Amino acid sequence: MVNFDCSKTEARLIAKIANRAVIMAANNGVKYPFMDCEMDVTAVHCNGCTLNLERLLAADDFNFAHDVFGIRRHIDRETGKLQNCFLPRFNDHRADI
Repeated sequence: MVNFDCSKTEARLIAKIANRAVIMAANNGVKYPFMDCEMDVTAVHCNGCTLNLERLLAADDFNFAHDVFGIRRHIDRETGKLQNCFLPRFNDHRADI
């Protein structure tokens, strides 16, 4: 079962991330529904790959797209875990970006 339990502050940041991702996708001719993105990011954040949400939101477009669209591509929606060795750049265990 996927855990979606995050703080109100985290939920607000995730909503901003989802909004930016939806706009970025639309500008590139891709449909990515807001709720899908919000749930993907929340699921990953709350199920084993804690994201640095503030840094992700502030990231340049290239690194932001890597993480958000990588999450979209590699998430297991049954568990909220990432597959295929994908690791977002803005996870709380990396400090190199």
